[in-house]
Amino acid sequence: MNEKIKLLYVEDDVTLSFVTRDNLKLYGYTIDYCEDGVEGLKLFNENKYDCCILDVMLPRMDGYELAMKIRRKNEEIPIIFLTAKSRREDKIHGLRIGADDYITKPFSIEELVLKIEIFLRRTGQRQKKNNMTGECKLGHFVFDIGNHLLLGPDKKKQLTHREAQLLAAFCQNSNTIMKRDDLLMKIWGDDHYFASRSLDVFISRLRKYIKSDPTIKIENIHNVGYRLNTKVEKEE
Repeated sequence: MNEKIKLLYVEDDVTLSFVTRDNLKLYGYTIDYCEDGVEGLKLFNENKYDCCILDVMLPRMDGYELAMKIRRKNEEIPIIFLTAKSRREDKIHGLRIGADDYITKPFSIEELVLKIEIFLRRTGQRQKKNNMTGECKLGHFVFDIGNHLLLGPDKKKQLTHREAQLLAAFCQNSNTIMKRDDLLMKIWGDDHYFASRSLDVFISRLRKYIKSDPTIKIENIHNVGYRLNTKVEKEE
């Protein structure tokens, strides 16, 4: 089932990495593994991956720096942090620099596989953009949903998978209040505390991307959710 899915896994705990790799292989994934951030970046530059799984506390180059370098080269690939750093500040920082999820050790293989599969479905590796096609016009922007591109008058922005998923949800429900819990379940798959904080980060990112057009606004509806206020035209 997963024979064509290739993961980059960077972890300096040899024992943990052995167990994790062994279990992931049982699910059919192909895995490139290394123990430090410099080697991880080298592997990323030399190969094509569907998802990156990174520890934070790595030799030579930590996971945060590695994630930033990966994100500069590829704004779409899912990045999952797998780390013992459990402080809220660490998780928020990881999300802000471009990670898509943050799993705290100890973790279950089932949880990790579930997260990977969620991303693969949403990135089109499991299904080729069944619900993520066409274009949306938002003010002076055009959102190419299938390619995760936000096209402005002067420049284009390549969105990450979750940014694209979130913006697509707003496009499909423009000028309508979207409940916070509904967004969390639709995009994150849960409504736990850190998923909720992740949503805040991604909303902030989208607001930054569209701020040049004053006719578009992602409005915060207190204690309820959000509403994209704009005229949106959907083209198939």
